[in-house]
Amino acid sequence: MTENKRERLDSVINDLNSFVVGFSGGVDSSYLLLRAHTLLKDKIMGLTIRTPYMPLSETEEAVEFARVHGINHRIIELPFPDQIRSNPPERCYICKKILFGHLVSFAAENGFRHVADGSNSDDAGTHRPGMRALSEMGIRSPLMEAGLTKQEIRKLLRNEGLEIADKPSMACLLTRIPYNTIVSSGLLRMAEQAEEFLKKAGYPGTKVRIHGDLARIECQPVWLTKMALPQEREQIVAGLKKIGFRYVSLDLEGYRSGSFDPENTRP
Repeated sequence: MTENKRERLDSVINDLNSFVVGFSGGVDSSYLLLRAHTLLKDKIMGLTIRTPYMPLSETEEAVEFARVHGINHRIIELPFPDQIRSNPPERCYICKKILFGHLVSFAAENGFRHVADGSNSDDAGTHRPGMRALSEMGIRSPLMEAGLTKQEIRKLLRNEGLEIADKPSMACLLTRIPYNTIVSSGLLRMAEQAEEFLKKAGYPGTKVRIHGDLARIECQPVWLTKMALPQEREQIVAGLKKIGFRYVSLDLEGYRSGSFDPENTRP
């Protein structure tokens, strides 16, 4: 079944013929970029947009992935858009419009026929305002068009022997901050530093949501018991207080995408 979907993906890629990929460095866009490069070589380019609300480690990993695989890659630096400084509920829609607007302009100016992103078929049934923006702009989503799920994409990457297959999902740092909250560079760095600390402590993919001076930790459910052990708990509390949090809490529901979203819109 997965192989049939990969064949459909190859067909979509070949039909597009020439395009840039919005390359975040995550699992999905990495697989799309690698597969497109394998099939079309220099007709493909990965574009990574660096903003203050994207973790620096993500950009670094995107650069390294493109370098290792010999893929054309460019970084576009953008300042924090004023339109989303207050972290409005429609931020994903606004952000996608702004960011992919730059990708569309780059593609037109450099002779690429299309712009593509790494959305997969799992994204079709979730609360993703950004997907509406992409549709309005004519952005193509080859993985979704081929019907590939996140799990299937990870399987294909494992078949290629690539460690990125097991990389945890990563959303922009704005998702760590409640809606309708003025976003400062300090808040963004606190979230980034806290998650980097927890990653090094053995909890990759853990998210730290910020509620004023309180850090709410969302980890994989399998880690809840370990995090609550006295030695682990003390280490985590000390580490996050050093970063600047006054209170540290462990969310017993564990990690879930969009936990700041209204209940009726969550996946």
